[in-house]
Amino acid sequence: MSLSTTTLFAQADTTAVHNEGEEKFNVVETISHHISDSHHWNVIAWDGGKKSIDIPLPVMAYNTQSGDFLFTLSSSFDDGQVVVKNGVTYSLNAHDKLLADGSRDNVFDFSLTRNVASGIMASVLLLLVFCGAARSIRKNGGVPKGAAGAAEYLMVFVKDIADEQIGKEKGARFTPFLLTLFFFIWFNNLIGLIPFFPGSSNLSGNIAFTGVLAVFTFIVTHVFANKHYWIETFTVPNVPGIMKLIMIPLEILTMFIRPFTLLVRLFANITGGHIIVISLFALIFILESIGIAPVSILLGLLVFTLELIFGALQAYIFTVLSALYISLAVNASAEE
Repeated sequence: MSLSTTTLFAQADTTAVHNEGEEKFNVVETISHHISDSHHWNVIAWDGGKKSIDIPLPVMAYNTQSGDFLFTLSSSFDDGQVVVKNGVTYSLNAHDKLLADGSRDNVFDFSLTRNVASGIMASVLLLLVFCGAARSIRKNGGVPKGAAGAAEYLMVFVKDIADEQIGKEKGARFTPFLLTLFFFIWFNNLIGLIPFFPGSSNLSGNIAFTGVLAVFTFIVTHVFANKHYWIETFTVPNVPGIMKLIMIPLEILTMFIRPFTLLVRLFANITGGHIIVISLFALIFILESIGIAPVSILLGLLVFTLELIFGALQAYIFTVLSALYISLAVNASAEE
């Protein structure tokens, strides 16, 4: 998403001041617009955002009050239009949220939004890259070459994480899960940094996405946990009786704190990086001075370069911590 700031402010709802009396540039609104999800996928915009080419995405929802399903394209809501079905008026508000009769209370929205489409695209890319690498390795008699060699190197890198954290024997069971976590997060981070369509989404900066990944780690950790892990959690051996009243609730709370820190860390770092880049480019419009442009652009490009590194780093951290939490559960041993 970051370098899309070259067209970023042309797509914003509010623009910089050029003549007296025009609406001032609203950096908060601009940042919010570009890190949030959308029912449209913008391809290009011009004329200060007044004209644009967008790909309409499916809008799908269930009305819990009327029991109706809504299926249409987001283009049905262009220019403030509404969709009426069985007496219920559906519309999109200024924040691109679906409303039924002006309220979100009775709407269960499961639309194919930009972030969802981006996630599907990342999944397809993963399949293409690694299925292609597998075919290439088989074709060359088991010897990886070119892109296949790079793919194998990265897979071995993640496998080593499982071996080091969980152990070679037990780690083999969890390697596929950790590989999926690492590459899915990394690919989505890279897509978010592409400055033009079909990039510039912000899936890893969506707390629902990071939350689902954290829940998967939580489930895998506790489904495969051995009996000693549960004994230590609910009895806390070798701790005086009175202290158990404090330690047992803390151990149980820790079970949920670990995945919570996973989801917050990934969400905060990715979103924070995007906000910093947008803010740096926005300095030109906030200060209304072309003189600040070289500094603003240079700093923005520097942070963007760091974002490329941090995208991989955040995938690595999420994977390592997931492996560590799994290790604590599957390798727990009885107190001697």
